[in-house]
Amino acid sequence: MKARVHVYPKPGVLDPQGRAIGQALGHLGFTGVAEVRQGKLIELSLSETDPAKARAQADEMCRRLLANTVIENYAIEIVPQGGR
Repeated sequence: MKARVHVYPKPGVLDPQGRAIGQALGHLGFTGVAEVRQGKLIELSLSETDPAKARAQADEMCRRLLANTVIENYAIEIVPQGGR
């Protein structure tokens, strides 16, 4: 089973990478982009077969290591074995 963890800055938290990307997009001629927030995607291959337990494991990993919960939010997506 796979767990995909999306980590991204909380609203109101300064995001210099997102700002730099937004400026670069503007310089490349992409107009109409009001805001860019940059996050990260972490994909975990888990041996757990129960989706609820896999989600609980991933949540614990996020709270303890993968996300700085003071300034970041995270979302967990559980993907069954063989899923994309």
